[in-house]
Order: sequence, then C-alpha cells, then structure tokens
Amino acid sequence: MAFVINFESLLQKCNSLIQIKQFQAHLITTGKFQFHHSRTHLIELCALSPAAGYLSFAAHIFRQVRAPKTNDWNAILRGLAQSPNPTNAITWFRTIVRSPQKIDALTCSFALKACARALALSEGTQIHSQILRFGFDPDVLLVTTLLDVYAKSGDLDAAKKVFDEMSRRDIASWNVMISGLAQGSWPNEAMDLFNRMKEEGWKPDEVTVLGALSACSQLGAVRQGEIVHRYIVDEKLDRNEIVCNAIIDMYGKCGFVDKAYLVFNKMSCKKTLITWNTMIMAFAMSGDGYKALDLLDQMVLDGMVPDDVSYLSALCACNHAGLVEEGVRLFDSMIESGVKPNVKHYGTVVDLLGRAGRLREAYDIINSMPMMPDVVFWQTLLGASKTYGNVEMAEIASKKLAEMGSNTSGDFVLLSNVYAAKQRWHDVGRVRETMKNNDVRKVPGFSYTEIDGRIHKFVNADQSHANSKEIYAKLDEIRFKIKAYGYAAETNLVLHDIGDEDKENVLNYHSEKLAVAYSLISTSDGTPIHVIKNLRICVDCHSVLKIISKIYHREIIVRDRARFHRFKEGECSCRDYW
Repeated sequence: MAFVINFESLLQKCNSLIQIKQFQAHLITTGKFQFHHSRTHLIELCALSPAAGYLSFAAHIFRQVRAPKTNDWNAILRGLAQSPNPTNAITWFRTIVRSPQKIDALTCSFALKACARALALSEGTQIHSQILRFGFDPDVLLVTTLLDVYAKSGDLDAAKKVFDEMSRRDIASWNVMISGLAQGSWPNEAMDLFNRMKEEGWKPDEVTVLGALSACSQLGAVRQGEIVHRYIVDEKLDRNEIVCNAIIDMYGKCGFVDKAYLVFNKMSCKKTLITWNTMIMAFAMSGDGYKALDLLDQMVLDGMVPDDVSYLSALCACNHAGLVEEGVRLFDSMIESGVKPNVKHYGTVVDLLGRAGRLREAYDIINSMPMMPDVVFWQTLLGASKTYGNVEMAEIASKKLAEMGSNTSGDFVLLSNVYAAKQRWHDVGRVRETMKNNDVRKVPGFSYTEIDGRIHKFVNADQSHANSKEIYAKLDEIRFKIKAYGYAAETNLVLHDIGDEDKENVLNYHSEKLAVAYSLISTSDGTPIHVIKNLRICVDCHSVLKIISKIYHREIIVRDRARFHRFKEGECSCRDYW
C-alpha cells in the first residue's frame, strides 16, 4: 500500500527557513509544486513571518510559479501589507490589476489594509471604485476595512457616507466609525454615533467604549463619560486594563483627578506601566505636583521601572506646579538611572526654568542639548521672555524662529507684547507690519462647556447661540460686578489699533467668558462649571475667572491647551503660574 504524505501537516512542522526550503524542494521533485495547494500555503507562511528574509523568499517562491492563482498573489499582498513598508503592497496590487489574474474581495481587503497603514487616501479611493466595479460592496468585512482607510486618512465625510450607505453592519463597522470620528477630532459626532449604536440594539464592546471615552476626553464631557463608565462597570468591561487606563485618562482630562485616582486604586485588573504613567500625567495636568512625584516613588516601590514617559509626566507635574528644584533634580536622576532624555524632556525643563525666570539657564540648555532644538523651544523661551520683560532674550528667540521659517501668530504677538510693555511703539508697529506682509492670522479661539449632557461651543464674540441675548446680558452684569473688586482690563494684550473701551469689549467677549456666562445662567447655584479651551487661557480671562469664582461662589475648571485651572473663591490651582 502506497504511503500518502500529508503535506499540510508537514508544512506546519517547518520552523526554520532551511526546513521551508527543503519542503519546497520536495514539492518540486515530486512534481506537485505547480499544482498542489500547499504551494500557496508555503508562500503565505513565508510572507507572513516577521523574521528577516522570509518575505523575500516568499517572493522568490512566487516567481517560480508558472501560472500563479489569485491566492498566490494574495499571499504576497498580505505579507507586504503588514510589512514595515506597506506602500510596496499598493504597488503589488497595481501589478495584480494589470495581470490577467482576476482579483477577489480578499485582494481588495489586503490592499486596503496597506492603504490604512500608509494613510494612502488616493489609492484607497481607487480601490473603492474597484470594489464597486466588481460588486464586492455587500462584503461587510471589506467595507469596514474601507471605512478604516477613510477614517485614518482624515476623510471623515467619505467614511460617514460609506457607513450610512452600508446595507449591513457588524460591531467592527461601528467601532471603526466611532474610533475614526473620535481620533479625527469629531468627538461630538463620535458620541452621537455611540448613543445611536445603543439605540439600535447593538452592544458596545471594549473597542467601542475606548472610542467613546476618547471622545469624552476631547470634549471634557464628564457627564457622558460617567454614563460610559457605568456601562463599562455593568458589563464588566473594567476587567480589561486598557479600558481602565482610558477611564483614568478620561477623568483626568475632564478635570476630575480625584475620580481618576479612585478608579486607579480600585482597579481589579493588573496595573501596567501605562496605568501608572496615565495617573501621574493626570496629577500633572491638574497641577498636583507633589502627588505626581509621590506616585512616581510608589510606582518604584511596587516594582515598576519608570520609563521615559514616566519621567516626562513627572517633569510636567513639576512644571505645572512650579517645583523648579524638584524638576531639575528629577531630570538629573533620570539620566543617572539610564533613561536617555528626548526632545520632550529637554523641552519641559526649558519651560520649567523659563517660567521661573531663569532664562539664561533655559537658553544654555537649548544650546547644549544633543539634538537640534525645534521651534517649540524658541517659542517657549519667547513666552518666558514676554512674562519677565526680557527684550534681549525675546529678540534672540524671535530671530531663531524667523530663521526656522515659523510664521505663527503667537510668535509675533508675544514679541509685540514685549515691546509694548517697554513702550517701544515703533517696534510694535514694525511687528504688526511684518504680520500683515506675511499674511499671519491668529488661530481662532473656541471653548466648550457641557450642560445637561449637551456640548455647547463658543468662539470669540460669538452671537450664534440660541441664548446669545441672555449670555451677553450676564457678561454685562459680570463686568459691572468685577470692577467693584478692583478689576482693570489687560488692554495691552489687544494689539489692534483701537481705543481702550473697544479693547475692553474685545477682551470681554473671549470664548471662555461666553462659556462661563452661559454656564452661570444654565445651572443652579453652587454647580461647578467646566470649560475646555483650544488655546492657552489669556491673562485677562484668568484674572476675571478668579473674581467670578469668588463673587458667584462657583468652582470653575478650565482645561486649556497646556493644563487645568481650578478657580475657587478667588484663587487658581496654578497659583498664577502658567
């Protein structure tokens, strides 16, 4: 009786390139290489291996096939799509399309995965047309991969259109769309879709809630975040440490560091390095510098080895709390422990020294660090120079920024403010003229606040809100009351060539003031007010919000671009250090 060889079983036992070559040789010598399906599995095994040399050997095997089938082409395509250079998969896909071989849904799926990794929107759009042409669009998995391409490439309008036109969806389709919206700065739409998903009877899983928590973090929507948190607990999804990390991050970014710490302490799953780092950063953003440093020490006692992110989070905590000496010591101890500082560590120390007025030390670090400083370093030094009125250092930083091609409005505004503080009006005019000639425009400021689960967005001097009349009436009331507490508008912050009264009006209608005014008329006495702002809060708004918190006995929590400010009874948690 003839002995029958089980090629599939034999192939599975191949665990080295030498054995794979021997297996291929056996297929060739037995005359089965050109016809047996094990050949395709052999190509796929090599193409999908992360080990060096396997993918190139898969291509070598493929070239020996006289009439490759679609599965052979797909095996190479799949390997290229997950390789370090996914653009090679897109090139391979074009080769398949030009060949006599007919593509299938898997061909398009692997090519789309490459497009998602390479952020190749144009190529993804072309493959979309191929999907429609060959009638593959009923394939839910394939269309979900297409959604991923559009979402990751930033074309959320196209992603939304594809999603809405899907005749059938699965949980992955919802997850890709919600995550894409959240990561693509459409957090409102992400939360709307999350709520719609539940209304349509779908059960969110770990991936879904991660997208929803990310959206809540961006919006500072703690009420919606709490709803997601309750769902996570009810469905026992909090046994996943990645989900717990996201909850901590959400509460931290919404300004509820105590709730973040409660989740941290009550975690039933294992605390990972990311868990510790997330909690340290939550303390950092809230200005709790000593708590962040204590947690770093506790982390070491619990057997965790801090990494570069741990030290960066702790350095940020020192920066936001004004713990200059502690920050400098921490930076030195990080180097002694063998953690190599990167550009972010140096940037944080420069910011720390600059905010403390130690401009020369900050300047020396910029010039002595082992990597080339980027524009952020010189912008940091320029900002510190403005705070301390150091014209010489401001001009040095401004010159460096000009040499590096920086053309952002903030650079010009800071330099102009330095000159204005010294009453050097000719230089102020020169800066304004440069801004005009370079067509430099200020980034528009906007603020969010959450009332009864709804997000309200305001821009400077916004009159589009349905309650605009009541908001402006409240602002007039506020302006009248705060003057009794000695408030004087910081009109030097307004660079427009207009009168002081008009400058006061410009300052009075900043987006965060509109958001706070709306919160005052929309919530009951004693309710904390939460505001998210896209830019750093200005000096005038900071002064006004301190007084508002005292007059109206409200706690006001503002998350700006850099940190949290918690205003209470006329004081701010940053201690005027930001």
